[in-house]
Amino acid sequence: MTWQWIGLTAFSLTLLPSGVAMAVDRVPERLRARPAPVPTRGRAVLLIYATAPVNALPRLADASADVTLACTVAGGALAVAGCLLMGWATGAGRRRAAAAPYGEC
Repeated sequence: MTWQWIGLTAFSLTLLPSGVAMAVDRVPERLRARPAPVPTRGRAVLLIYATAPVNALPRLADASADVTLACTVAGGALAVAGCLLMGWATGAGRRRAAAAPYGEC
């Protein structure tokens, strides 16, 4: 149970603030040079972050095996959705950068 607390704390201190900042488009200028749209990447990070509480909280609450399994499946689906959204955002940014005339990125 200690590892669930450690993981939940680590993800809450790292991914949650950065994902929220990116989702509301409040990021440093050095991140804006990348071709992928920042708010979409922030939403993808938040989807990936959501995997941690969905997986950890049922275990910390000592839920039944069926509830824990259902939450694990839901957490996996959230992680896959976050990865797909990140891939789509990166691909969309690259397509937009390739379509722009030279020097206008």
